Amino acid sequence: MSKGEARKAVPFPERTEWVWRDGEIIPWDDAHLHVMSHVVHYGSSVFEGIRFYNTPAGPAAFRLSDHMRRFVNSARIYRMDLGMSKEELSDGCREVVNRNGLQEGYIRPVAFRGLGALGLHPGKSPVEKYIVAYPWGQYLGAEALQEGVDVCVSSWNRPAPNTLPSLAKAGGNYVISQLMRFEAEANGYAEAIGLGPDGLVSEGSGQNIFLVDRGVLYTPPLNGTLLHGITRDSILKLAASLGIQAREQSIPREMLYVVDEIFFTGTASELTPVRSVDRIDIGGGGVGPMTQKLQAEYLGIATGERPDRYGWLEPIHQTAGETVL
Repeated sequence: MSKGEARKAVPFPERTEWVWRDGEIIPWDDAHLHVMSHVVHYGSSVFEGIRFYNTPAGPAAFRLSDHMRRFVNSARIYRMDLGMSKEELSDGCREVVNRNGLQEGYIRPVAFRGLGALGLHPGKSPVEKYIVAYPWGQYLGAEALQEGVDVCVSSWNRPAPNTLPSLAKAGGNYVISQLMRFEAEANGYAEAIGLGPDGLVSEGSGQNIFLVDRGVLYTPPLNGTLLHGITRDSILKLAASLGIQAREQSIPREMLYVVDEIFFTGTASELTPVRSVDRIDIGGGGVGPMTQKLQAEYLGIATGERPDRYGWLEPIHQTAGETVL
């Protein structure tokens, strides 16, 4: 391979035509940053991931306002002034989806510190905002939602509460996630589970985790090592409405091997069953009944096939403040 071939960029597989940048729509190929941008050297970015579904009433984003609230809060934690409200940012998400003519897919808002100061202090580096929308299928593969995935416990721990602020969805937080995922796939697994610095179960590389044991649903508490997932919150609310007992409590590693069911939750992963951990089958090695029940309820609401009793679906063709008649 020649040097020229080695440097050739790999095309993004799901590129679209238009991108939102700081309140205006620009061509995809104009969405770029300088190599000396602060974010390139120091990981100073925050972002979100939002799915939108082609429902019977038209394309709708799942919990768009909640995602934008977290986006704004992540920026606040890192002292990044976005200069826009969450409502304006939500409208930006709708605008870029509509401009690209998409019916379903994924929205990625990102804010980062651009070209300015080179040192660690980011004060002279301007905050830039982009929103990209593109088609995207199942994160862990089309069969993962139906058949489950095989995972491992990673040798890489999640950060301690007084190191990286885990409640912020920040780009730098995901360096550890990359190491977890590399290690998992190198050893023949689809995904990894991370432990906290105390050795207790924390989360996946990009997902929250739930366990089912004798009819009770368990998930680790918000202890500073994991993201406050919006899908996680949705599953806890759905469990309560379905009469499922749920507990947020510390989970030792060995509990992963003896429970009846395990599943991941996340915007990208949706609700993905786990069929084995460290090559130990979970339950019967398939998808358990509570996982199936919660997955059907969650995806049913997200796709508009079941009643949205929480107001989670927000129409793409409606701007903030408008009322659907």
